[in-house]
Amino acid sequence: MAQSTFPAKPLAITMGDAAGIGPEIIAKAYAAQAAQMQASFVAGDVQAMRRASALVAEGAPGLAWPVVQISDPQEALHLPPRCIAVLQVGAPMQPVPYGQVSAVAGEFAGRCVQWAAQQALDGAIAAVVTAPLNKQSLFAAGPPLDGFPGHTEILQSLAARHAGLPLARLPVRMMLANDELRTVLVSTHLSLRQAIEAVTEAAVLETICVTDTALRPVLGRAPRIAVAGLNPHAGEGGLFGDEEQAIIGPAIAAAREKGCDASGPWPPDTVFMQARATGAQARFDVVIAMYHDQGLIPVKYLGVEQGVNLTLGLPFVRTSPDHGTAFDIAGQGQADASSLLAAVGMARQWVRPTLG
Repeated sequence: MAQSTFPAKPLAITMGDAAGIGPEIIAKAYAAQAAQMQASFVAGDVQAMRRASALVAEGAPGLAWPVVQISDPQEALHLPPRCIAVLQVGAPMQPVPYGQVSAVAGEFAGRCVQWAAQQALDGAIAAVVTAPLNKQSLFAAGPPLDGFPGHTEILQSLAARHAGLPLARLPVRMMLANDELRTVLVSTHLSLRQAIEAVTEAAVLETICVTDTALRPVLGRAPRIAVAGLNPHAGEGGLFGDEEQAIIGPAIAAAREKGCDASGPWPPDTVFMQARATGAQARFDVVIAMYHDQGLIPVKYLGVEQGVNLTLGLPFVRTSPDHGTAFDIAGQGQADASSLLAAVGMARQWVRPTLG
């Protein structure tokens, strides 16, 4: 995509866990799609990115790009082509081995996310794309990072503090999307038993409203929101559970009173097919799923390499690839950059409506 999509502000890509595939997929993304990666920079560690660029060169000589250190995000808008701009976030990181949980890598990865989020909140960058974190490494880093399960919670905490709000006043939701399907989750990383308990009228209503607010400027109209049921066949009129009648249905009705184009609850085994764009226009623009696997399995089945995770409800655009740190293949040159490239492309699409 042309640099003009970001006329005044660059896009920041956080490096992710240096022991995982994050730096590698970033280096591969720059080599594979020069136009897509224009007007962007890496918030990370210069030496870790140089190691990643060298790894890419081993597998494809001549494709790796040189790493250029910058000191200000705006420099990324004026660099010559075919180089990777890296802004060193704090002190250089001690090198870490690939494929191992590391407090050093966890602390540095968390530091990069915090730095980029603050830059976005201050209006210095257009959007944030985050390479994968490792939750064990983040926990090993100790306070305050050990108090966050992942990116979403870090970003929500910083955004709420920036706005002077309690967390409850800045609700966020995870949306997984590709070119064919969007799904938003009522809850994320909970046990199935806990996830069922998390299906409350307030939580479902809040999810619908966050989704509506986030998608309206992107679509240019009210999104058609399908709300999945919790039980098989959406409860079959109460035969398989009454959550649809007692909880989900009232939440949909309340959302409609607020102006949302929400409908359901729909049987979860068929609603995703009705929301999938396969050439003809889909019946729905997005599906609200009641728990993690209900919503993520359909999107991931269509291809993990094209899936993008978006955090809805933040005051800035944040996307990430739909995969983790992949310690099992880190350092081997086998990582696929497709999902990262999709995340960059979607970040640019979502920022565009805010540019006027």
